[in-house]
Amino acid sequence: MSRTPRHRAAVVGTGHRAQTFTRALAERPDHLVAALCDPSPTRMAFHNRLLTEAGEPLATQWEPDRFADLLAKEEIDEVVVTTVDAEHDRYIVPALKAGCRVVTEKPMTVDADRCARILDTVQETGNSLTVAFNYRFNPVHEKVHALLAEGAIGEILSVHFEWLLDVRHGADYFRRWHREKRHSGGLMVHKSGHHFDLVNWWLADEPRDVFGYGRLGFYGRAAGERHGLRRDYDRAHGADRAADDPFALDLAADDTLRALYLDAERDDGYVRDRNVFDGPVTIEDDMAVLVRYAKGTTMTYHLTAYSPWEGYRVMFNGSAGRLELEVEESRWQRPRTTISSRSGALHGDTAAEHAGGARLTLRPLWRPPVDVPLVTAHEAHGGGDPRMLDALFGPVDPARSVDADPAGHPTASERDGALALAVGLAANQCFESGRPVDVRELLPGIRDASGGRGQAAQVQAR
Repeated sequence: MSRTPRHRAAVVGTGHRAQTFTRALAERPDHLVAALCDPSPTRMAFHNRLLTEAGEPLATQWEPDRFADLLAKEEIDEVVVTTVDAEHDRYIVPALKAGCRVVTEKPMTVDADRCARILDTVQETGNSLTVAFNYRFNPVHEKVHALLAEGAIGEILSVHFEWLLDVRHGADYFRRWHREKRHSGGLMVHKSGHHFDLVNWWLADEPRDVFGYGRLGFYGRAAGERHGLRRDYDRAHGADRAADDPFALDLAADDTLRALYLDAERDDGYVRDRNVFDGPVTIEDDMAVLVRYAKGTTMTYHLTAYSPWEGYRVMFNGSAGRLELEVEESRWQRPRTTISSRSGALHGDTAAEHAGGARLTLRPLWRPPVDVPLVTAHEAHGGGDPRMLDALFGPVDPARSVDADPAGHPTASERDGALALAVGLAANQCFESGRPVDVRELLPGIRDASGGRGQAAQVQAR
């Protein structure tokens, strides 16, 4: 019996998050990780070990400057981009031009120029891009989507959204490359882009105007000294002053972190365990944003990156009632010096210590409130990762798929990626100027782009 040829995939960027995609592709019979691309041979070797453990052949290893050669010589037909955010377009654009199917980690990119370059390439080539917004696949979020879509609270008039990162997870953005806005776009782009995409999807609407304030009030040298939290060390590894610091990361204590980062420092000099109360830090840790959408709905949004507990609250006010969601991802954190790659502090990929629960309440007008039954999972972004991977690459077992949105797999297009990015970029601009921003002026490609697979693309400008 002849076997269907496998899709030949390249994974670009072989850090911690990329493990999810390397393993997912290795598990699926129709996909083959043919090539890895990263500045670090050490990190690529780690991912090759993941492949051999899964019974797969070794992938070839390529330097970033040879990406075009990789695509041609390895006959790649799908590319997964999991690099530093500011580098996404460097690989997305040539992969699209080569005719590859491209999946990128969120955010799609970090600024307006790079976004325009991607959107222009999509129009030029006729190819499309999928952005890996896994929160769309969380069963709780899909339940919210279904209730809103069926009109459970009537016309949606306003939204209040509060997201809290605790002092374990939130601090981690201030140890690594994310702490510099030129690399990550700041938390408004790197983290809140998830949330802005959710709201765009929930509302089936597009953002129009944004205003906000943001500051660095907890992390960084000045704030750390002001609050008496700063210890005098540059990075945790080898620093006596970091030994009992609850904000320090012990790379050597975890096999995965040691292999991916500490052992790889000789390759590219990247240091993963910076002091969160030292410089340079150019991103904010406390952000308040107001957004107006095309249909008139408004949203107030707040992100806190130094909370005692981790989770979020989102409330929808409608013409027929109110829908309230509260999720406790971690009720509290104990101080300790060792953070494991499996602790939930890294990328939210596993259950956090002291995880709480989720509560969804429908409050119709003139009737008692209703507690809506939920299917919840704490692992892998609330169960979103395995369901997203099924949607992206097909099920591990073709005879059985992880249940997904009954309305169809809610994958996000390049337009959805741009619309989520637009809110974060506009907020960043507001933080500097103190003035509201029209996202269509910030990203004119959104106004001009046609089509798009996401629901938000169906909304017309007023």
